[in-house]
Amino acid sequence: MSRDKLNFLFLNIGHLYDHYFVLIFATVAALTLASEWNMSYAALIPYATPGFIAFGMFAVPAGWMADKWDRRHMMTVFFIGIGASAMATAAAESPLQIGIGLFCIGTFAAIYHPVGLALVVEGQTKTGVILAVNGIWGNFGVGVAAMATGILIDLAGWRAAFLVPGALSIATGLLYAVFVSSDPGKTTTTAKKTKPSLAGVERRTIIHIFAVIFFSTAVGGLAFQSTTFALPKIFDERLTDIAGTATLVGTFAFIVFTVAAIAQLIVGYFTDRYSVRWVFGAVAVTQAIFYLAVQDLTGWPALIVSVIVMMAVFGQIPINDVLVGRISTEEWRSRVFAFRYLVTFTAMASTLPIIAWLHATWGFTALFGVLAAAATAMLCAVVTLPGSTVITGKPAPAE
Repeated sequence: MSRDKLNFLFLNIGHLYDHYFVLIFATVAALTLASEWNMSYAALIPYATPGFIAFGMFAVPAGWMADKWDRRHMMTVFFIGIGASAMATAAAESPLQIGIGLFCIGTFAAIYHPVGLALVVEGQTKTGVILAVNGIWGNFGVGVAAMATGILIDLAGWRAAFLVPGALSIATGLLYAVFVSSDPGKTTTTAKKTKPSLAGVERRTIIHIFAVIFFSTAVGGLAFQSTTFALPKIFDERLTDIAGTATLVGTFAFIVFTVAAIAQLIVGYFTDRYSVRWVFGAVAVTQAIFYLAVQDLTGWPALIVSVIVMMAVFGQIPINDVLVGRISTEEWRSRVFAFRYLVTFTAMASTLPIIAWLHATWGFTALFGVLAAAATAMLCAVVTLPGSTVITGKPAPAE
């Protein structure tokens, strides 16, 4: 395997870990910790909020450090730091302690998106498919989090759900450090300056595109967090006839997340060939329709429609990343990705109290109604994107 392919593999594994680790607690809280600590699900999940705040808050300094230092070394810090934080979280004896542990996990998780995605698109011209492949690994991590956590809970208890992946991530980080040190002459600091791909386009058009990106990013963060965090609990409540154990609930969630991840590859393919405005619009319409369709379903219909819902949610992810990759310079790319994910994860952090309140007051039916309204608002923003010359994907010439 070539060094470039091996590096891409490490980056993909990192994306898997990133989404895996931040969602371990979602399954732990839904399936075991609430009863073990004699707390309601609604009372327990706000303790995950500090972790998601850190996930967003530290993305910008992580991107800045990567641009000023070296992105590959930052990835080593990511692997080892998130693994050590997860192992420490396994020792928690109270909600406060587990909240601190999740905050540490979120702090190191913040490194991946501004740093890892900048490495993924480095030197690439057509970025839709390569970002989609990387995105599939991230969504695979979402599914693995539900399934592996459920299995580990049944086999060894909830602490093992943090300990085992933590040890694996540290081992991966050590291997990546060896890989990086074997090529000490190469750095990924951004010494070269390139023109942005929107050079020559009116400033107000660029501002307009960024406004749509950040608005849709916020809506996407709300949708992603709501569905991925709540799905184990939704299945626990609505699949009672076909999923009676933590392992089965986790396995069904894994199947849904894994099948739905294919949508990223499909969307990535189309964004490399067609107008982003129309691809994005189709994704937004699909979200709005199927959020409403899944509201009151149970059993097999709920499971089947959940696949379509998650395909629409996951399908949105590469679109914003493609836009950021096309309109940002190499010199600033980590920081632009950082701001994009700051918006994403800030929205994700604010979602947890909303989930808790809606679940305690009206149940998950109301949550899907809120998401349908948000998807409709996103559609209204997306249709205002420029239609042709701005979103071409053509490489920008270097200075």
